[in-house]
Amino acid sequence: MLEEKLKDAIIGELQRQAANRPQALKVQGADDANSSEELIVNGRIDLGALVMVIAGSVAGGP
Repeated sequence: MLEEKLKDAIIGELQRQAANRPQALKVQGADDANSSEELIVNGRIDLGALVMVIAGSVAGGP
């Protein structure tokens, strides 16, 4: 259960970042990531925002 929450949080944040900066970040395979365990990410990631989302997920945040 925790593992699934973490996956969802990471994928969601990467998709959000890609939507905000499509020229700087591309995410492929997000729709199939839960079944395939693979995700292709190409570009710059705001690591601070990603860490905050992961920490919030672990702490039980939204």
